[in-house]
Amino acid sequence: MLKEYRSVSELVGPLMIVEHVEGVTYDELVEIELNDGSVRRGQVLEVDGDKALVQIFEGSSGLNLTDVRVRFLGRGIELPVSMDILGRVFDGLGQPRDNGPKIIPEKRLDINGLPLNPYARNYPSEFIQTGISTIDGLNTLVRGQKLPIFSGSGLPHNRLAAQIARQAKVLGTDSKFAIVFAAMGITFEEADFFINDFRKTGAIERSVLFMNLADDPAIERIATPRMALTAAEYLAYDKGMHVLVILTDMTNYAEALREISAARKEVPGRRGYPGYLYTDLATIYERAGRIRGQEGSITQIPILSMPEDDTTHPIPDLTGYITEGQIMLDRALHRKGIYPPVDVLPSLSRLKDKGIGEGKTREDHADVLNQLYAAYARGKEAKELAAILGEAALTETDKLFADFADRFEEKFINQGEYEDRSIVETLEIGWELMATLPRVELKRVRDEYLEKYLPAKEE
Repeated sequence: MLKEYRSVSELVGPLMIVEHVEGVTYDELVEIELNDGSVRRGQVLEVDGDKALVQIFEGSSGLNLTDVRVRFLGRGIELPVSMDILGRVFDGLGQPRDNGPKIIPEKRLDINGLPLNPYARNYPSEFIQTGISTIDGLNTLVRGQKLPIFSGSGLPHNRLAAQIARQAKVLGTDSKFAIVFAAMGITFEEADFFINDFRKTGAIERSVLFMNLADDPAIERIATPRMALTAAEYLAYDKGMHVLVILTDMTNYAEALREISAARKEVPGRRGYPGYLYTDLATIYERAGRIRGQEGSITQIPILSMPEDDTTHPIPDLTGYITEGQIMLDRALHRKGIYPPVDVLPSLSRLKDKGIGEGKTREDHADVLNQLYAAYARGKEAKELAAILGEAALTETDKLFADFADRFEEKFINQGEYEDRSIVETLEIGWELMATLPRVELKRVRDEYLEKYLPAKEE
């Protein structure tokens, strides 16, 4: 029989202090029973002597200090898991949101997970095809990698996230592939878009969705990515599946963390975020990877919208330190009507070299990648020079590269929202674009590849 406490001494926002407690531990789950018999849930944030600081998931409105009964359950937040979670939609705390039945669990897992022994990690090395040329061709996603998308408010990161979820696959294997999708602090319309898109395209069959809406409690927002990663760990390490985890929007997650930190009267760090923001983000991002001797893996794409498009903001800044690169969305490309508006020059996948080449994508991939990047960078420089000094200042070669930059944006970067390009199609588009440049300028491609792949110029 669980011991009940009626010794609540203080209520501040979603926080409650319970006095004279015994044997209570950090992160322990709490039940708060009201006079009318309704029950709210909470979590222990801090223990100091015989006092426990409890965060209430549903908020403290309507609670009365003298009337509530508090029970500490002796365990942390757990997610019930079985293979039945595939094809289901849950809220941020793992409760069904799709009017389906509750999950009959094969096991219950603590959502905080267990830290991976670094020695047990296997190096990411297998190509994941997203069907999006700017990612597959230039900033390749590798199985076991964590590759964030840095966006801004109003940019189509949600559409891009849904497209990656629909199209992602591991080439050359018959292994099982699953998507775990977690949305934090999104509007009802955005949630509706994701759920309908997954159902309409059939992607729901291999997916698990966790939806935390903007009007849901902040504490639920903090649990949501951990719920998603716990589901992913079960599918990857217990069931041997390749799992792609998409987390959107990590900015909303960090805002919830700041709100709770302020309620706890903690000393703020940069821009009011708690000083432990780096550590907290690392506990999420570092749950991606491959383990030696395990068939399954977790690949992670966190999406965050940068306030005022500022890459030095604490959230993208710290995320960049922990993860292996970034895909940058660009407002200028978006204004031109280009989708997805990926700015390939500041974008980077630090593990791309491990996932491309013969036997993975194609032998010429690395050379094509380097040449396209260099040519686009030179074309952008030529366009900037023309904007300052006028086109008369450009050489004939500079004009060719400026034209190349425009064609590159139109043909390579720009693609349909439901256009699923294979890596071969992406490379062929790259070769067609390179064919518009003088052969003498293709200095980053080996001669044998030029002979084999470069299309003949039409007379």
